[in-house]
Amino acid sequence: MKIVHILLLFLIALIWGLNFVVIKVGLDNFPPLLFSALRFFAAALPLCFFVRKPAISWSLLAGIGAMLCVVKFSLLFIAMKSGLSSGMASLLLQSQAIFTILLAGIFGERPSLWQIAGAAISLSGLAMIARSTGGELPATAMLLALGAAASWAIANLLMRKVPAAEMLAVIVWASATAPVPLLLLSFALEGWNRNVAALLSISFTGLAAIVYIAYAATIFGFAVWGSLIRRYGAGRVAPFSLLVPLAGMSASALLLGEEFGSQRIVAAALIVCGVAVGLRRQSFSLRRKFEKDSMRETPGHPPRGR
Repeated sequence: MKIVHILLLFLIALIWGLNFVVIKVGLDNFPPLLFSALRFFAAALPLCFFVRKPAISWSLLAGIGAMLCVVKFSLLFIAMKSGLSSGMASLLLQSQAIFTILLAGIFGERPSLWQIAGAAISLSGLAMIARSTGGELPATAMLLALGAAASWAIANLLMRKVPAAEMLAVIVWASATAPVPLLLLSFALEGWNRNVAALLSISFTGLAAIVYIAYAATIFGFAVWGSLIRRYGAGRVAPFSLLVPLAGMSASALLLGEEFGSQRIVAAALIVCGVAVGLRRQSFSLRRKFEKDSMRETPGHPPRGR
């Protein structure tokens, strides 16, 4: 992998980690569901006129939009508004890897021993965090964050049907499906008066938060991430996602003064290590498949069946 691409992956991890601090800023200016609607409206509106619809069915696109954009971010934003810190949010979302393995197993994909071991390690970290819940980490907020991770896992299963080359288009068009249902939910649950007051009193920091999470974290982040997956494969790129909670927790500590006790630091290490175990196995599997496919197409190694 070229140095410039490695640096880009570090930059994406930093952008995505810092995104959780920016979300906290945005939630100080907007109700959670309205903020989520504005984020996806900004991400989709200009680009959907220039990026063609991905070559997938409308039902699959709507499913991805519902789980990845509407459900995941609604639960995450409400959790953070309810007291979940940005650092813990960036960490708890990594449990999506555990939910992905569990759901894939339910739907017939047999997990490897490495994936099971990784899930067990990560679950031990989540159990440590659950035992440490208190006034500074409300149990309800933690459950909402885990619900967001579970909805992300469902979206992961749906996105397995999407070609890697279509990733940016899927993000743009899935974003376009989200604002209307989010706005309807916002006006129903958060109230017309509260939303109108937030829009009329919008501040520079609130507007900056929308721009950051829409264009830096969503469009730029996923565009670069998707292009590097196309170039190098998911097995080599995915492990860099483990830097996101490290960046998120560091940014929260430096910018928001969040403190992490020794128990939660150990728990964070267990969650990240557990995800790393599963990803490492995936990396080996994808690499072997790539090598086998390459050998079959190399002169002197004719494909089977020809």
